[in-house]
Amino acid sequence: MSITDIITGLRPAEGLIIGGESKAAASTFTVEDPATAQTLTEVADGDAADATAAVDAAAAAFPAWAAATPRFRADILRRAYELMVADVDRLTALICAENGKSQADARGEVIYAAEFFRWFGEEAVRTDGGYGLSPSGLARTIVTHRPVGVAALITPWNFPAAMATRKIAPALAAGCTVVLKPAALTPLTAIAIVQILEQAGVPAGVVNLVNSAKSAEIASTWLADDRVKKVSFTGSTGVGRILLEQASARIVNASMELGGNAPFVVTADADVDAAVEGAMVAKFRNSGQACTAANRFYVHADIADEFVARFGEAISALRVGPAADEASQIGPMISAGAAKTIRELIATTVDAGASVAATASAPSTGHFVAPALLTGVPADAEILQTEIFGPVAPVVVWDDEDQLVEWVNGTEYGLAAYVYAGRLQDALRIAERTDAGMVGINRGIVSDPSAPFGGTKQSGLGREGARIGLHEFQETQYFSVGD
Repeated sequence: MSITDIITGLRPAEGLIIGGESKAAASTFTVEDPATAQTLTEVADGDAADATAAVDAAAAAFPAWAAATPRFRADILRRAYELMVADVDRLTALICAENGKSQADARGEVIYAAEFFRWFGEEAVRTDGGYGLSPSGLARTIVTHRPVGVAALITPWNFPAAMATRKIAPALAAGCTVVLKPAALTPLTAIAIVQILEQAGVPAGVVNLVNSAKSAEIASTWLADDRVKKVSFTGSTGVGRILLEQASARIVNASMELGGNAPFVVTADADVDAAVEGAMVAKFRNSGQACTAANRFYVHADIADEFVARFGEAISALRVGPAADEASQIGPMISAGAAKTIRELIATTVDAGASVAATASAPSTGHFVAPALLTGVPADAEILQTEIFGPVAPVVVWDDEDQLVEWVNGTEYGLAAYVYAGRLQDALRIAERTDAGMVGINRGIVSDPSAPFGGTKQSGLGREGARIGLHEFQETQYFSVGD
């Protein structure tokens, strides 16, 4: 099936899914293919009235969904997992078309995204709580959890499937109903996922989708609505601050997965081949457009030349191109503006004294940026304080661990970090001194549905995944029971 047929089958002009019905909006917005800069389709552009209608549906559906048995909710999530896996080809094609990532990256995302439905389907039936005698002996204490209520979910463009399922799955497992606002750059995958959930048996109104180019209007409408009890947002730290300020007006329960500036540390006794392999994954997955992407490379002086030479060879060999070419490993940036920003950042860093040690070739059409390795980067360079969000790897040489840790922690972000070392004790020591929510030790990837995903400092609040991801959508309640 062609991508045109796949998109047509989604009925994007009716891309509002509210109360179990697909609806049109008063206007539409354009979605483009970043590999060609050509228009893919027009999608229904929801407004404040549509956002309120979505909350109406979610609030009406909440009592029955919250009262449903854990097994009932779990079975639906399991079916959604199975349907996603069976539909991997179509979902991969959609992600490639609207996001631009390579086929391998897109397929990997679909499988990863589906896993959240399986994981939280399993967690839904593992209800926990507590029971015990109070210290005074005058009462028994029963601790339980209940769904927080209607949850507003706002997701970014860089992982259009995984960012949606990572929020929807725990919300549904906990007994919440949801209103979802995906990024306007990548709305098609979200339509497909919500349709899959309906096919899996999710009752009307439990999952509602509002596609819109009016992000601030939709978010403000939801945060001002007394029926919305939870907001979960993934995106930039700047937008997260705005949403938290709005949420504070009603004391809305908030989870925020925000920006990152991940360091990638290589010690003197690290396995260089393994470190380069991990660096390629940590830096270039999704063309570097990931909040967990390795952003700054700190390589010990004793092996810096060897690491740079091998890393440079691997970067030069990267195949950059559209997803239509199955051999492509690196796709385009999401927009012309994003590509321009990254090129300017490279130029600024070179002007500050750095050198381009290696680069790959890239197409001249579309929003492509050639992957680049920068050496001789000053320790105070602007690029080291910036979330690059692109295929650029700046290298800084170190030889003093205390200075290294100061550099590693010298940022407002604290999402992810990576450490490659020969001795596990050294890796753990550096990891423990690193102010980040997640540290990959001798591996270039940290994301896993069974692990708590989230950061420290300005990288956010709360965690997604693991059992704690379920608790983010629950309120804790206890009963003090007398004799």
